[in-house]
Amino acid sequence: MFNMFTKQSNGIDISINEFKEKFQDEQGVVIDVRTQEEYEEGHLVKTDKLLDFTNGEFQDSLSELDKDKTYYLYCRTGNRSGQAARIMKSEGFENVYNVGGFEDLANAGFEAE
Repeated sequence: MFNMFTKQSNGIDISINEFKEKFQDEQGVVIDVRTQEEYEEGHLVKTDKLLDFTNGEFQDSLSELDKDKTYYLYCRTGNRSGQAARIMKSEGFENVYNVGGFEDLANAGFEAE
């Protein structure tokens, strides 16, 4: 696993610091791609949608999302959100970012509940 605090962006996977900067400049839709159970155990306050990647809910909802918006995806470690972000890119979404894992984000100061 890469260090989310210092890793430079490859266009999809961005560091927590890059997320903070981008979100200040261009607020977007924050999507948690974890399960309902994981979400209920804790999530970012700024989460706009919960779209479970493992049960197909995420994939089924892509046609309902606006391709002109900016999306920030997270999960438990950054793996599922990375896969989800790449699927969105392949479907024509331009501004999609994997911002990593929930605990790392919460530990970095993003408000959680």
